[in-house]
This record gives sequence, structure tokens and C-alpha cells, in this order.
Amino acid sequence: MAEVPLATRMRPRSFEEFVGQTHLVGPGKALSELIQGGHLPSVVLWGPAGSGKTTLAHLLADAVGAEVVQLSAVSSGVADARKVMDRAKGGMLRTVLFVDEVHRWSKAQQDVLLPAVEEGTIILIGATTENPYFSLVTPLLSRCLLLRLEPLSPSEVRALLIRALEDEGRGLGGIPVKVEEDALDHLVEVAGGDARIALTGLEAGVLSAKEAGEDVVTRERAADAVQKKAIVYDRQGDAHYDVISAFIKSIRGSDPDATLFWLARMLEAGEDPRYIARRMVVHASEDIGLADPRALQVAVAAAQAVEYVGLPEARLNLAEAAIYLARAPKSNSVIAALSKAMEDAASADPVPLHLREAGTPTARKLGYGKGYKYPHDFPGHTVDQEYRPARFEGTRYYEPSGEGEETAGEPGPDAPV
Repeated sequence: MAEVPLATRMRPRSFEEFVGQTHLVGPGKALSELIQGGHLPSVVLWGPAGSGKTTLAHLLADAVGAEVVQLSAVSSGVADARKVMDRAKGGMLRTVLFVDEVHRWSKAQQDVLLPAVEEGTIILIGATTENPYFSLVTPLLSRCLLLRLEPLSPSEVRALLIRALEDEGRGLGGIPVKVEEDALDHLVEVAGGDARIALTGLEAGVLSAKEAGEDVVTRERAADAVQKKAIVYDRQGDAHYDVISAFIKSIRGSDPDATLFWLARMLEAGEDPRYIARRMVVHASEDIGLADPRALQVAVAAAQAVEYVGLPEARLNLAEAAIYLARAPKSNSVIAALSKAMEDAASADPVPLHLREAGTPTARKLGYGKGYKYPHDFPGHTVDQEYRPARFEGTRYYEPSGEGEETAGEPGPDAPV
């Protein structure tokens, strides 16, 4: 037992021992009522690492008397899933196929599960740290109950640490080492809501104190055991989207210091600099646009610099571009105009005859191109004629914001481009 990590040994054996996720499990909660009635639909558990996804999957299966077969999408594939599904067809017990990190399966691999889930041959429980709306195929997601798990609160993490210290059978209760309160505080802070990090740090601190012949785990020893506070950021997980969202919103809010904070967070956590650069290129048109047309050039230059220079030097190029975008005047006229135009463009209205290509005799006989006015034949190279289907005549999509270089009023030859 001692060779098994503390986080595994202390895994809850019942819902009574389960800590956290009170919005999902507990008296009166829909999930609890379902399993009390013996019903368990296919489920996708979406949440950060250490929030209890694996534990909850096993507890749900146990609650309805189902057999659990666990696969990891990192090391298993379609052949493994097919074996489970084939065996489930002739089994006496209901089969729960638990796929950890299900987002790592390709869309084609996920599609293999659809018939078995649809027919009820298996109950699928998928665990993912990634937003399932981005990482799972829609047909599979529509057949599953989506449950969002939250990081554990500091009080919940502390409760788990204290339980591990007091448990003499599975935990550290048999080791005569005391853990100081500020050491517990540090472990809770370092964990960032991840029970596994907290328990692993606790075990390392207690065992290292024991080996050193000490009977107390101080804050310094706890800090040494976990080395440093980890940045809670999974490049393949939901934090990836949260941090880039905070970065973009800081730029949009014209706060260069907050912009640099989130940029540094991503770079420190190992985010792909090309991804950061791509998001800035999009943002330059979405939220700055014609208020400062140079913003797009700066963002594209930063993206090119990332490819040409690479890290670590390209951090400077990203930072320069990020600061420029944050300080630039803001306008969302481009995306607003495009969105309105796309709504109308979704119609099936035909192209007006005078705008159609008249390059063949047959086209000309049908009236294609008839009445078209060639702008270069008119003063100022402009002419009053309609360029859209009749029912959209006069509809205005582009509205200059009046910010920065984007002058208000009717666009014309003197408007900045």
C-alpha cells in the first residue's frame, strides 16, 4: 500500500467521502436522484485536473451496479473500445466504458462509440479537461449528459489534507509527523483547486521530514517539497481558453499592463507563441480595425517574427505587438458590418442581371450584364447603380466608428483605408 501514491490511496470509496461538486451530487441534486433510481445516462465530465472526474465516474458506476472498464485515450484506441463494446453485448451486467482524456481521441475515433451509446450497449463516461464543445463531435455530445466540474475550493482542499493526515489505514496517520498550519496553507495555495497536487505535496513533505529525522513539516519544507507554485494552465485544457480570453479582453479594454500580465502567464506556462500571434492578428481586425489600420500590420509582423526568430527572443516581438494593440484606438465596425452583411447574404436572392458575367453569347441573350455601368467611364470613376439584390437596396452595413483614423460619415475616396 505504501508504494501507491497518497492521492490514489485516499480516493473516495463512496459519495459520503466525496468532497466538492456540491452542485452535482448531494441531497436533492438531479444526478443523485437519477442514480438513486438506478438510472445512469452516458455522461461527459468536464473539469480541471484534480477535480474528481475519475473518482466520480467510478462512484456513479458503482451506484447503479455496473461493471467499469477504464481506458485512457492517450494509450488506447478504437480496437480497445470495440473489444469492450463487443463484450458488453453478451454481458450480464451493464457496462460503463470510462474513457479518460476522451478529447485526445480523433473525431473518427469518437464516432466509433456512437452506435453503442445510441443503442445502450454501453454507458459512456468520458472525462475531459478541454471544452467539449470544441473537442468532442456534436453527435456524441448530444447523446451525453454534460456535467461541468469546478476546481475544489481552498476549504475543500484543506479538508482532504486533514483527512489524509488523520487516516491511519490509507493515509499518513501512522507517521509521527505534524504539519504546521502555514504549511497546510501553502499546499492549499499551490494546489489551485487540484486535490492531486495538494495530496502529492503533502506526502512529499511528510516523508521528507521523516527521512530527515524531523517531526514537523514547516512551510519551508512544504515549499521545498513542491518546489514552487505551479501555474495552473493546461495548454490542452479549459484554462487555455480562459487565459487567452483574459488576454484579448485586456487588449480590448486598452489595459497594456493587464495585457502583459496574461501574455507573460501564457509564455511562462509554455503556450505556443504562434497561437498567441494568431489571436492578435484576429483581434487587430475585430476590435481595432480601421480606427488604426496599422494594428493589423503590427500583429502580422509579430506573427512573422515568431516564425523567423523563435523563442525566447520572439517574446519581445509579441510583447511589443500586444502593447501596441492595447494602446490603439478601438473600433468593432469591421466585425459588426460583416455580421450584418452575412445575415442578409444568407438569403437565396439571385445576383442582379446587370452584375452577372456576360462572357458568352448565351449569357448575353439571357440579359446578363445588360445595363451595367462601367465606373471608369464616369467622372470620379464612380457611378450610382445598385450592386445588391433589390430588396437589400439602401441597407447600410458599415458604420464608421469615428474613433482614431476611422472618420464618421459616408465612406468615400477621402476616407482612410
